[in-house]
Amino acid sequence: MTRPVRLPTGHRWVVVDVETSGLRSSTHRVLSLAALALREDGSVERELVTLLNPGCDPGPVHIHNLTPQRLAGAPRFEDVAKDLLDLLDGRTLVAHNASFDYGFLDAEARRAGLTMPTQHRLCTLALSRRLEIDVPNHKLSTLAAHWKVRQNRAHDAYDDALVLTEVFAHSASLAESLRLPLPVVGCIDRRPVYPDRIPRVECLWRNPGRLDLGVGLVQGMKIVISGSTEIPRLSLAARLTDAGLDVMNSFSRQTSVVVCNDRHSLNAKVRRAVAEGIPILSELQLGEMLLHVSPGEPTAAVAPSEVPQPRPATTAASKKPWHGRRVLIVGGSHSDSVLMRSRIVQLGAKPSVNLSAGVTEVLVLDGGELDPRMDRVSARQLPLLTTADVNSALDPAAPPEQVPPVEAVATREPIRPPFQWVAPLLARGEVIDLPPQTTSLTVNASWRAHTTDDAFDVDVVAFLLGEDGRVGCDEDFLFYNSPTSADGTVELSCDGSSEQGVRIELAALHSDYQCLSVSAAIGGDRTFGELGPISVTVDAPDHTIASFVLDAGTSERTMHFAEIYRRAGRWRLRAVGQGYEYDLATLATKCGVTVDD
Repeated sequence: MTRPVRLPTGHRWVVVDVETSGLRSSTHRVLSLAALALREDGSVERELVTLLNPGCDPGPVHIHNLTPQRLAGAPRFEDVAKDLLDLLDGRTLVAHNASFDYGFLDAEARRAGLTMPTQHRLCTLALSRRLEIDVPNHKLSTLAAHWKVRQNRAHDAYDDALVLTEVFAHSASLAESLRLPLPVVGCIDRRPVYPDRIPRVECLWRNPGRLDLGVGLVQGMKIVISGSTEIPRLSLAARLTDAGLDVMNSFSRQTSVVVCNDRHSLNAKVRRAVAEGIPILSELQLGEMLLHVSPGEPTAAVAPSEVPQPRPATTAASKKPWHGRRVLIVGGSHSDSVLMRSRIVQLGAKPSVNLSAGVTEVLVLDGGELDPRMDRVSARQLPLLTTADVNSALDPAAPPEQVPPVEAVATREPIRPPFQWVAPLLARGEVIDLPPQTTSLTVNASWRAHTTDDAFDVDVVAFLLGEDGRVGCDEDFLFYNSPTSADGTVELSCDGSSEQGVRIELAALHSDYQCLSVSAAIGGDRTFGELGPISVTVDAPDHTIASFVLDAGTSERTMHFAEIYRRAGRWRLRAVGQGYEYDLATLATKCGVTVDD
């Protein structure tokens, strides 16, 4: 590999990559790791590269090729922890999907009774998105090909770390040329290491409601176990599941019965059960009732004829005159910018929230020539548009092309031919069907990158909603202090200072959840009008499914961004963009969350 330009100053960088037995740091383990402490020229100053014996099933061997035999003689994490933490101390961690790598290392350290010394991290995935590099997806292998970095062994921690070092250097150099701040964030991970969770199993029967002691248990009842049990909790849960009961981790409005051996307990679940009149059984009483569980009503399966055919995952945007362009708007009042962004979308172009590598033209409104980014615009020889250019392009009587095609020039990234797949650009309120093969996706929100002293305190949150449009329990509300759902199928990610998202395992999402609402709140006295346009992309692992830009905000402090919801057996996506002037606590309350004062 050839060494690229120097690394950014102001940080001591350490590039990290881990291979793991699964995707959840609370239950899965690190199998191998590579940590490369770098000098400013990108060369390796110190390194730690090792396999790790987790003492458990290594998981997807077909991906990482780490068989039990290969790991048998490897050290355990605690054997290398001191050297690793010493190498990380005082450095900013760089990783591709950094919240994942940091989360696993943090969980391993806490299992060993240690504390991660890392204070800051940078995600090269977030950096690539911020730059809007012209790639179909932001996988490490794709970025390596884009930057012409040789990759010898994908999913090998050491080789991936070497590749990532060069990808990071190239990306950081491009960000510097655009004067885009790097997406460095603080490291705060609040996920529990050993959560007392019962694996959620899909129940085949409808919930008949609360337990009637005169009738007994009925298949489909939702059971919550509270406190210590004579039978190990997981074994008891399995027994209940085998009987056709739906075992929950959290108390909710749909809870049928609470199992607790101490009904005078001050446990929150017991207190709420007493307050709401929900029966409480001891483990002994439960055992007696399990001998006679009445049949339940099966959940109705959607008939194949009722499943709508998917709409084509393309729109008329590909026929619009500015299809494939990215336009940055500078200057103008808030209302003027909102109006012009809507017209740009009508033309098929995508408004850009930053001066990124993907910007093809710049629309200059009143005062825009004073924007501090204009010297970079000039240096990159980007074509300048006026309001008249946009308006005339919308005039059906005007010639088809009012703006000449953008030509590649030596001072900027070459414009490449469009990919075969171009994600539809949705309007606010528009709905599309998700491709039927979609099993996982991320909803990524980004806004203009600000310097540290002018950053906005934005928190992306998620609500897992039932048929009534409300959460079933408080744990169905994911926010900065509780970023992972009880079953791990939904997780918030803070990947950068202006990039946050929600990762969703659609295929594993429980049928109780009919809708996942992705929203956000701004802290302090700031509003979405001050924040400016928000770019939202919905990404499958290999490509972007759809994108949209929300900029209708004025005095709002909270906003619903998007909804992923079920309709007749299929998942659909709605671009929402509905804002409210109240705060996050009020928004959560309206969604059914009990918020402490």
